[in-house]
Amino acid sequence: MEEIGRIGGAEAVINLKLGSSVPISYHPCFGPHEDLLLLEADDKLVSDIFHERVTLRGLPDEDAVLCTKSKTYAIKFVGNSNSMFLIPPSICPGDAQVSDTNSNDKPLVSVLKIAPGNMELVEVSPRLDKLKEILLANHFGAGDVEAMMDDDDDLDHNGKRDLALYTWSDLVNTVQASDEELRNGLQSLSAIEIDGYWRVIDENYLDMILRMLLHNCVLKDWSFDDLDEDDVVDALVADEFPSQLAGHCLRVFGSKVNETDKWKLEPRLVCLHFARQILREEKMRLESFMEEWKKKIPDGMEERFEMLEGEVLTEKIGIETRVYTFSVRSLPSTPAERFSVLFKHRSKWEWKDLEPYLRDLHVPRLSMEGLLLKYTRRAQPKADAPPVFSAR
Repeated sequence: MEEIGRIGGAEAVINLKLGSSVPISYHPCFGPHEDLLLLEADDKLVSDIFHERVTLRGLPDEDAVLCTKSKTYAIKFVGNSNSMFLIPPSICPGDAQVSDTNSNDKPLVSVLKIAPGNMELVEVSPRLDKLKEILLANHFGAGDVEAMMDDDDDLDHNGKRDLALYTWSDLVNTVQASDEELRNGLQSLSAIEIDGYWRVIDENYLDMILRMLLHNCVLKDWSFDDLDEDDVVDALVADEFPSQLAGHCLRVFGSKVNETDKWKLEPRLVCLHFARQILREEKMRLESFMEEWKKKIPDGMEERFEMLEGEVLTEKIGIETRVYTFSVRSLPSTPAERFSVLFKHRSKWEWKDLEPYLRDLHVPRLSMEGLLLKYTRRAQPKADAPPVFSAR
């Protein structure tokens, strides 16, 4: 072992006692070694790295991120004013034997590189805005259903449809997010995998499926809280909807009952859908909207304006109150951009209106209070008045 120690490896430094010293020399292969970078990581990340459970993601024009199974980390270079010596293991090829002429008979440590700093990993939110952008660019609608039923005449010479479509592998290589975060992003968009490609169903086509489902509930006397999946799919297939989309309709507007094959329609999701259908891009008098909304809601469900938090806003015009769509789904996912859009839309927000548009923001190491301190100014004209937030 003593002979190995004199080869000049890292073992001599690792076992160095406090207050001790060791002579150093240049390694025969000493140089800048630009291909070698130091990475600082905690024990959990080190384990993931050595077991090949991490990936680097990002396109050539983007800063790369490191992703584990469930988290995303920005990679930052941190400079160091002190010299950091990179010392290879004693069995590293190219090490030269060191003679016993050392007066203190100490192992001589050979330095391969002097590092100016190291790479640091900082947990960040997944960058899912790109996922939203690329999937919403090509909705899956009635025309796609017809093409799906045909003999794929619209396929190009590579076997892909003449659209910008994305497989799971494409999304992994395009979107900077971990696998788990990417799946959550797809779920929040109500995306579905069709013929190997991830698509978002056009709202008008989804409206057709939902209306037919509700019609069948009335026709067959089905309870909204006790829908059999096979019965629903069979009925919708008989109405010429693809079985895959029939099942997807249940997932978009319902929830499973105790992990069985039974489903229940969620009143909030159904009512919210019809509110969007009524408003579109228009502003309506609140009274007119509520009247029209009530007509659209199926019997057995009760509409409440609170269901529309984060989807619609109201404004006063004289003595009238107008309602219009302003969906959290359309907002950027990064806090700085989100607050910028919010304060361009309104210069001042009461908390009851603002909170639904911040609820989905999850920033590592930063609480909601921290977000508000960083991006807003809080004012309270009177002690009993609700707080008002404006841009910082």
